Amino acid sequence: MNDEWNQLRQQRQEKIEKLRESEIQLYAYNYPQDHTAKEVVDLLNQKDEEIGTDGEKQLEVSIAGRLLSIRSHGKSSFAHIEDRTGKVQIYFKLDILGKDMFEALDLLDLGDWLGVNGSIFRTRTGEATVQVRDWTLLSKSVRQLPLGKTQSEENSSGTVYGGFSNVEMRYRQRYADLAVNPEVREVFRSRSKIISTLRKFLDDRDFLEVETPVLQPIYGGAAARPFVTKHNSLDRTLYLRIADELYLKRLIVGGMGRVYEISKDFRNEGIDRFHNPEFTMLEFYQAFTDYNELMSFTECMLSTVVNEVKGSLELEYQGQNINFKGPFDRVSMLPAVSEILGEDAGELRPTQFYEIAKERGVQVSENWGWGKLLDKCFGELVQPSLIQPTFVIDHPSEISPLAKAHRHTPQLTERFELFIAGEEIANAFSELNDPVEQRARFEGQERMKMDGDEETHPIDEDYIRALEYGMPPTGGLGMGVDRLTMLITNQSAIRDVILFPVLRD
Repeated sequence: MNDEWNQLRQQRQEKIEKLRESEIQLYAYNYPQDHTAKEVVDLLNQKDEEIGTDGEKQLEVSIAGRLLSIRSHGKSSFAHIEDRTGKVQIYFKLDILGKDMFEALDLLDLGDWLGVNGSIFRTRTGEATVQVRDWTLLSKSVRQLPLGKTQSEENSSGTVYGGFSNVEMRYRQRYADLAVNPEVREVFRSRSKIISTLRKFLDDRDFLEVETPVLQPIYGGAAARPFVTKHNSLDRTLYLRIADELYLKRLIVGGMGRVYEISKDFRNEGIDRFHNPEFTMLEFYQAFTDYNELMSFTECMLSTVVNEVKGSLELEYQGQNINFKGPFDRVSMLPAVSEILGEDAGELRPTQFYEIAKERGVQVSENWGWGKLLDKCFGELVQPSLIQPTFVIDHPSEISPLAKAHRHTPQLTERFELFIAGEEIANAFSELNDPVEQRARFEGQERMKMDGDEETHPIDEDYIRALEYGMPPTGGLGMGVDRLTMLITNQSAIRDVILFPVLRD
C-alpha cells in the first residue's frame, strides 16, 4: 500500500512540474466566487422556465470547490466540485475552453481546488450543471485524499464516500475525514447549531455570558483530578480548570444575577466513549431559584434545542427512540437503590452497605462512606436503565460538597443529575450559600483525600470569603455539550463530536 501511495504521489509531482511548465499558477491568492454550489442548484430550480436544456438563455455564475470526480468523453468532460454547501456538476467542452485549457484538465487530480465560471443549465438527465467557460486552479493537491470509488454515469454523484474507513486515522487526520465524509461535516454543523441555540435560549432570558479563568490557583467545582502547570514568572503552580462553578457563583455574590459560560474544561482522567480530557461545558447560575425550578427550566431548554436542530422532539440514539417532550421523569436516588437492593439503604451502616454491594457485584472499596456507596450502587445497578430523559434527585451530601442540604432529609442534598440513554448529561444544585456549612463540607472532602480518595474538592478560602459577603438563594447547572451533541447527532463516541480529540501516541 505504501508503494502504491508513493507512486501516486510521484505522479502528482510530475503533473505539478508540467503545470509549472505551462505557466499555470498552482496556488491562487483569491477567487471572485459569487455563488455556492447550493445556490447554483436553487437558482436553476427557480429559473427553469427561463433556461433551456441546451443553455440558450444563459445565466452566468462563478463558483469554487474541491474536485471530487472527473469523467472524460473525448472532446468533453463532466466533473463534480464540492464546497461548504454541497456539490454541483461542471461540464468542460473543447470548443469552449480552447485546446490548451482543455488538455490541461489531464493534469488535474481529485482533491484539487478549482474556480470555474460559466452558464448554468440542466442536462437531459435533469442534473444542474455549470458549462465552464474558464477555469482556475486554486490549490494543487499533492497527497491523494482517501476517497471512495467514482462512478462513470453522467448523472451520478461522482463519488461513493466511505474510502476513509480507519477510525483512528480519521481522528488523527480530521482534515482528511472532513474532506471526504460529508456526514462528518454535518455532525459539526449540528454541534455549532446546538451551541448557538443554547446561547440564544439563555440570552433571551436575560442571562449574561461571561468568561472566567482557565488557569486557576485552586481547582474546584467538581470532584476530579486536575492538570497541573506552572507559571514561570510568578513561580507559581496553577491548574487547568475542571469546572467554572466557583467563579460563576462569585459573580452571583457580586450581584450579576444570571450568568453563564460555554467553555473548555479539563480533567486528568481516562479516555473512553464518554470521556475526553478536554471537553465543553455549559454552566449557568440564576439567583433566587432552586433545583425544582431548574428542572422545569432544563426541560424547556433541551426540548427547544432538540426541536431546533432536529425539527422534532423525538430522535433516535443508537437504536433507541428518545422523546424530549416534558415533563421528564423524576427518580429519587435513595428509594431507587433501596428498591433494587431489597434493603432500606438509608438504614444501612457503611460496613453493611459495602457487603451488600459486593454481593451484587458492584465495584466498591471498604474505606468508602455511605454516600459514595449509594452513588456507586446507583451508577451500576440503576443508571443503565434510564433511557428516556430522567432527573435523578436528592444525592448524598458526602458526594455533593457544593449543594444545599435537603430541606427535609439532612443526609441528602437538593441536587439532580439528568440521565439520557443511560448517561449523565447535566448536574445541578440548589447551591449551598452558608459559608460555615461550606467550610465544614470542604473539610470533610479533605478527610476523604487523606483516606486515599484522589477526586475530592480542595478548600478554597477565597470562595468561602465570597460566601461570607452573602450569596442569595441560587440554582446552578452544568451540562456536557459534547454528550448532548452525541445524543442529537446519534454518535456513539465523544471523539466523533470533538474535532480534534486527545489521542494516545
